[in-house]
Parts: sequence; structure tokens; C-alpha cells
Amino acid sequence: MSVLIPCIIAGGAGTRLWPVSRETMPKPFMRLPDGQSLLQKTFARASRLADVERVLTVTNREVFFRTQDEFRQLNKANLALDYILEPVGRNTAAAIAAAALHCARLYGEDAQLLVLPADHLITDLSAFDQAVSQARALAAHGWLTTFGLVPTRAETGFGYIEKGQALDANGFKAARFVEKPDAETAQQYLDGGQHLWNAGMFCMRVDAILHELEQHTPQLLAAVNHCLALSPYKEGARECQVELDPDSFAQVPDISIDYAVMEVSQQVAVLPSQLGWSDIGSWEAVRELKAGDHQGNRCTGETVLHDVRNCYIDSPRRLVGAVGLDNLIIIDTPDALLIADAARSQEVKVIAQQLKRQGHDAFRLHRTVNRPWGTYTVLEEGPRFKIKRIMVRPDASLSLQMHHHRSEHWIVVSGMACVTNGEEEFLLDTNESTFIKPGRVHRLTNPGVIDLVMIEVQSGEYLGEDDIVRFTDIYGRAPEPAAS
Repeated sequence: MSVLIPCIIAGGAGTRLWPVSRETMPKPFMRLPDGQSLLQKTFARASRLADVERVLTVTNREVFFRTQDEFRQLNKANLALDYILEPVGRNTAAAIAAAALHCARLYGEDAQLLVLPADHLITDLSAFDQAVSQARALAAHGWLTTFGLVPTRAETGFGYIEKGQALDANGFKAARFVEKPDAETAQQYLDGGQHLWNAGMFCMRVDAILHELEQHTPQLLAAVNHCLALSPYKEGARECQVELDPDSFAQVPDISIDYAVMEVSQQVAVLPSQLGWSDIGSWEAVRELKAGDHQGNRCTGETVLHDVRNCYIDSPRRLVGAVGLDNLIIIDTPDALLIADAARSQEVKVIAQQLKRQGHDAFRLHRTVNRPWGTYTVLEEGPRFKIKRIMVRPDASLSLQMHHHRSEHWIVVSGMACVTNGEEEFLLDTNESTFIKPGRVHRLTNPGVIDLVMIEVQSGEYLGEDDIVRFTDIYGRAPEPAAS
């Protein structure tokens, strides 16, 4: 059988899981009660499959370095890692087209793509392994195979796939795709046994999906192919990266793979599956992952409760006291607090959407922000000042940069810093400091073997993160020098 390449699709903001899920730290990076993120669980599930030697991930450029960190913690088998980096999200059809074209060029058109959303939870791994084996058998005969989940309830929040003609390997031809039904129709689907939940997971040969894309959405396939031709390709240390060209990728149609291909193709098979699956689509779904106490409460962090029942409270940093509550969701983060009726937890996305319309930072960022070199946390800010805690990993370095409107005072808390400040370069030890004037070129590097932690005090007329001019950067964030 041809090579299997798991393809993790890591898109979407997860707005129903605000304030933990945000634009720059979306749902796939959410930690579950066991400490692993949904993205890590998806990677672990893919990498344990037989004969898998590489994993391809399609994700946003802004979360690339965090994705690398997540995978490196688990990649004990030293699998090869391919990344396709999107400048903006253009939906699943564009992501899968880019993955298929990438694999056709590098690994052959007979390769099989196993498309896995990065933000789903599957608890029955042996059933998953068996389902993938069956899906591969169907894909080998040219079927675009989708995993149809056997419904356990009359669910109105998922799309459905109706089973048609029986095929080999326990599959069925997909008779039709159905949008999210009303409650009465969902109950009929559950009772009839002919409809399955659409999980958005697929297994298919590269040449098969490319043929169907060419048949049903040739404009999209041509646009993605043109974009790939203009996109830089980097390779090294068992990793390769394709950073999609922003201008041409913006011209790719924004459409899901279901609308573009699956609902109109005659080559779609559905494989009934029971995988212990959840899309973790709301805080109510997250609540079900944790065992409740004798009052039905599920709590993370320190709580003092009186006459409280059936509540989910997540507050790892701050004590929560509650009196006389029932069936509430309470999510506390350093800069935002969510309180919701658990029965209406799907509506949390309305809060996130309103914050986005307002341009509020709480839609995009947490107080702690990940960067390729480490993290920074905003401790306090006000008119003309901002105080940050900065952590730089060993051998990591900030870009050589300059600010027009602010000065910076750096104080080392622990570790050793190598500082470029104008024409000078010197070491700073614990409790030592330096002052950087506006307009002065500077850089911070950690030459040690432990994390460098420092406090940065900014002062000036404008303190936005966009007041930065990068000259050189080891992570490729500085502009390319002009050709001579």
C-alpha cells in the first residue's frame, strides 16, 4: 500500500471557548485536564499509526513556532515534519488542496492523505487505528473516504451524512450530506440508523482528491497551485516549511471542502466509526471531560462553595467563592472572566465576535504571549508606561530591532543576558540592568543553559507592539534585504 501522510488541519479560532481560546492562541492549544493540548493529542494519535514516517501540518503563520514547540515535546520517534503556513485562513478546501499538491510534488500522487482536524478529541485509540486501516482500503480504490461517527444522541449542532450503497471494508457510498437539522429531524436520523455525524476527517489518495478538485472547483485548484509556485520552500533538520505567498493566497476562494467537493462528488465513501469522539465545541463539552463531585461541580483551582451545584469553574490562579449557583460556567483568566448559563454555552461566541468588532485585545491576545524565543507577560500598563515579564529560552534571541516612540529599561531577574545596545555588546547578570533610548538599535540573547527572565519597563508616547523595526532575525521575521 502507498505511503500514508497524516495531515493536521489547524485552523479556526474556537470562539465558543473564549476567553481561553483566542486568535493568537486558538482552541487546538487548549490544555485538557491531563495537561496535553488538543493539538498534541492529534499529533500523538497520527504519529502512532503504523508506517507513518512524516506528519504534515497546515496552520497559520502566526502560531507556527508554538506548533513546533508542541510537536517537539512528543516527537520521540523523530518523524519528519512538514508545515504549510497560511498568512490568513481560507477554509478547508484551500488547506487540503495545498496539502495534496505539496504531497504530489514531493511524495507521489499515489500517497494517501489522512486529514485530521487539530481540535477534536478521540479517546478510543484502538478503534481509531482500525478505522484508519479500513479507510485506507477504501481510499486505495479511489474513494474519498470520510469518517462518519455513529450518533449517540439527537444532535442539532452537527452536519450528517446519509449512508448509501454498501462497499467493501465496512464502508458505504455517501448518499448525501445534510446540514445541521432541527431537533425533530435529528431524532429521526438517530432512530433510523442511516445517518452519521460528519466529523470532517478524511482518507484519500492524492491523485483522487486532486482529480475531484479539478472536476468541481478548478478555479480554486489553479489558484492554490499558482500560490505554491510563488511560495518560498525551506528544508532542514527533518523539517520543511512552505510559507504561502500572501497576495496570491488572498485570491483563493474561501470555501469548505464539503461544499467544494464532498457534497457534489460521486466518489465519496463514508465509514461508520465509533471512536470516543468529541469536537470539544463548547464549555459544556469541556465540562464533561472532568469527573464531578457529589454536588456535580467540576472545578480547577481553589474554590469555596456554598449551596452550589452542577457548575464548571476553571480558575487556576485565583480563589473563587460562590453561593447559591446552579449549572453555571465560570472561566477566569488574568484579563477576562466568563460567566455563562451552561445550557447556553454555545452563545459564548457572541461575546468573542463582539470583542473582535470592537478591536479589543481580549479577542486576540492573552496577557502571556508566545514568541519564537519564549514568552512575554504584561504585568501592568497605563498612560505612557508598560511593564512586562520576559522569558527567553536558552540559545534563543530577540531580533535586532529599534523603536521610534519608546525607551526600555531591562532588569535581569534570573539567568544571563547578552545585550546589544547601540554600538556596545555586553553581558548582564542577575540584578543588573541596562537602559535603551528611543531610536537605538538593540537585541537580547540568552547565551546560558537556563531560561533568562527579566523585567522590561517601557516608557513613551506610544507603546504598541507595531512600533518595532526589525533589522535581522533568526526566525525569519525581518524583511529580506533588497537585491543589489
